[in-house]
Amino acid sequence: MRIALYQPDIPQNAGNIFRLGACLGVSVDIIEPTGFIFDDKRFKRSAMDYLDHIDYKKHIDWQHFYDWTKKNNFRLILMTTKSETSLYNFKFNLSDILLFGRESAGVPENIHKIVDHRLTIPMKEGVRSINLSSSVALVLGESLRQTNRI
Repeated sequence: MRIALYQPDIPQNAGNIFRLGACLGVSVDIIEPTGFIFDDKRFKRSAMDYLDHIDYKKHIDWQHFYDWTKKNNFRLILMTTKSETSLYNFKFNLSDILLFGRESAGVPENIHKIVDHRLTIPMKEGVRSINLSSSVALVLGESLRQTNRI
């Protein structure tokens, strides 16, 4: 099980997600370009000293990431507000990569078309979305529970 962030914009969110991954033993993939530099003090402040405790991989762009996932037989699970399928009605497995889009724009339509599954977090009508790091925590918690990793 892995977390992938597609071109993340906000260093504090990425730092929080790295910390979450470190604490739960889940690797993180960053698909560049990012909206910040990894040496950004806001990213490092959020990630704190957890960078020493996490396995992470930076991918130079979507195509390199996508090729790597296929070569390694990962299943891509896109979390999106543009799906009717609830994450709670889905069976996760250990070869899943939980893919999250940019805070400002999600992922492009061509990515929606090629992922293995598209899921959503059920939300109250009339609200736009949940914060990225909170969304990752919700989805990761459910997927780890289902796969008996927690």
